[in-house]
Amino acid sequence: MKISRMCALVLLVVVGSAVAFADSINDPKVIINGSVTGTPCGNHHNCRDITNLNFNFKIPPSGNGILYFTNETGQNWTSLSLVLNPKGLNMSDFSCGSELFQSCKVQTLKDGDIRIQFTGVIGGKWPADGIPNGTSFFVRLECSPSCWPSGSIGVHANNPNGTGAPEPTTMALMMTGAGMIFSRRKFWKKNQ
Repeated sequence: MKISRMCALVLLVVVGSAVAFADSINDPKVIINGSVTGTPCGNHHNCRDITNLNFNFKIPPSGNGILYFTNETGQNWTSLSLVLNPKGLNMSDFSCGSELFQSCKVQTLKDGDIRIQFTGVIGGKWPADGIPNGTSFFVRLECSPSCWPSGSIGVHANNPNGTGAPEPTTMALMMTGAGMIFSRRKFWKKNQ
C-alpha cells in the first residue's frame, strides 16, 4: 500500500514539474497591462484611441512587440477578447497574462480561430473596474524568436461570451487537492 502511494507522489511531482517548466519561450504570449488613468494616447508614437467596443490591430511585422491604446468608448471594460487565425499554431501554443484582469484563457473556436479571453476585474488597481474609459493600456505580444502569425487580431470589449472551462493547470491543482482530501479521509477512517 505504501509503495503505491509513493509511486503516486512521484508521478504527481513529475507531472507538476513538467507543467511548471513547460517551454513557453518559443510560444506566443499576450500580456495586457495599463498605464495611469488619464494618460493621453498621444504619448506613444504607435498609440490608437479606441472609440468602439469592437476593433482590430495588425500583428507587428517583427512577430512581436508592444501596441498602445486608450479606451475612449465611454464605457469601462470588464472583459476583453482577442480573436486570431492561428495559421498552423495550436491553442496549447498560446499563453496570456494581465495585471488588469483576474484571469485569461485560450480556447479554439468552432471555425478554428483562437480566442484569448481576459475576464474578472481586480478591485483597487484602478478607480473603476477593468479598463476604465479614458485609460491607456498596452498589449504586449511576446515570443522568442518571433512566432506570432502574420495578420490581424480582432478585439471585443465587454464580450459576454467569455465563460468556459478553467485552464488545465487549475484543473490539475483541483484534482490534486481532491485526491489528497480523499486519501486523508480514507486514512482517517482506517485508523479509527
